[in-house]
Amino acid sequence: MRIVIAPDSFKESLSAVEVAEIIAQSWQQVFPEAECIKKPVTDGGEGFVDALVTASQGQKVTTRVHNPIGVAIDAKWGMSHDRHTAFIEMAAASGLALLTTDERNPLLTTSFGTGQLISAALDEGIRHLVLGIGGSATNDGGVGMMQALGVSFVDAQGHELPPGGATLSRLDSIDLSGLDPRLQSCRIEVACDVTNPLTGESGAAAVYGPQKGATPAMVRALERGLVHYADVIERQFGQAVDKRPGAGAAGGVGAALMAFLNARLSPGIELVIEALDLAPEIVRCDLVITGEGCLDAQSLNGKVPVGIAQLAKRHGKPVIALAGSVKATDQQLHAVGIDAAFGTVQAVMTLEAALAQAASHLAQTTVQIARLVHISGKQITGEST
Repeated sequence: MRIVIAPDSFKESLSAVEVAEIIAQSWQQVFPEAECIKKPVTDGGEGFVDALVTASQGQKVTTRVHNPIGVAIDAKWGMSHDRHTAFIEMAAASGLALLTTDERNPLLTTSFGTGQLISAALDEGIRHLVLGIGGSATNDGGVGMMQALGVSFVDAQGHELPPGGATLSRLDSIDLSGLDPRLQSCRIEVACDVTNPLTGESGAAAVYGPQKGATPAMVRALERGLVHYADVIERQFGQAVDKRPGAGAAGGVGAALMAFLNARLSPGIELVIEALDLAPEIVRCDLVITGEGCLDAQSLNGKVPVGIAQLAKRHGKPVIALAGSVKATDQQLHAVGIDAAFGTVQAVMTLEAALAQAASHLAQTTVQIARLVHISGKQITGEST
C-alpha cells in the first residue's frame, strides 16, 4: 500500500508537517508495511516555508531583517535541497503577527524586511524564488520591499520616501537604476489566492486595511496614496497595475511584484502542487489523504484539500479528508473529489480544548479509519501504476 499524505495545517494547533507525521505514524500502526509519502502542503499562508522545506528535503536559513516597524529581528526562509529554489514567507519579516495590537498601523508599517529576505536568497546564488505573501502587516504598495532591493522612491524635493503607506501620496518619481541586477535573471513565483485590485472598494486599503489596524480615516489616506502610486507607475512605465487581479495582495505588494519584478501570481495551491512535484507521487499511489482544520464552504473555494482532491481525481485515486470539524455537506465534498471526510474531535468540548487535544484526536481518528479499511475486505492494496 502506497499512500500520499498531503494535508494543510490545522490552524492554531498543528502545522502541516505535524499533521502529515501524525497521520503517517497512526496509519502504520495498522498497516506497518504501508509506504507513507508525506507531502505537507500550504496555499501560501501559515506554514508556507515549513511545508516546502520539508517536502523538498531542504533547509531553513535565518536572516537578520527589519520587522514592519523597523525593529531588527531574525526571520527564517528556506531553500530546496539542491539550493536552486528559495521559499520566502512575507509574514516572517513583515507579518501582522510580529506586532502587538498597539503597534499595528499601516500608515507606518513597511515591507522592507521582505525585500531583505529576497536579497539574502540572491546572496546564496538562488535565482528561483517562491513567495508566500499572506499575513502581512503592511499597506505600502511594496515600496519598502523594493527599497530594500535598491529602487528609489522620491518626493518632489528629491527626498526618499520614509516607511509606510502614509507617504505614498507624496511620491513624485521612481528610479529603477539601483535595482539589484541579479533580479534580472530570476524567476519569481508568488502564491496568492487574493484577486483584489490595488484600489477601489475591493482594493488593498478598503478590504484589508482595517484588519491591519487602520481606522476609517486611515483607510481613506491609504487609498489616496495607492491611487497616486498607481498613477505614477503608469505615467513612468506605462503599466496599468491598478486593476490587475492580485495587485492589492499584501497591501499592494502584489502590484510591486508584477510591475517591477515581472513576478507570476498564481493560486497558492496550484503553485505549491507544482513546486512540490506532487503529480508523479499521486500517479504512483493507492490512496491520498488530505485535510485541514475545518472543512467548510471556504475550503471548497480552491483551498488545499480541494486542490489535492482534484489532482487525485484526475489520476483516478481515492481521497480521504481529515479535519477538526467538517461543515461541508456530503454532496459538496463529493462534487470536489473528496470520497470521504472525517471530523477528528472526539467529544463535545470547547474550542480551546479541541485545539489543545488536536494531535491525539487526529491520531485516534486516523487509526480508526485505517482499521475500517483493514476489516472492510476491500483494502486499498491494488497495484500502483
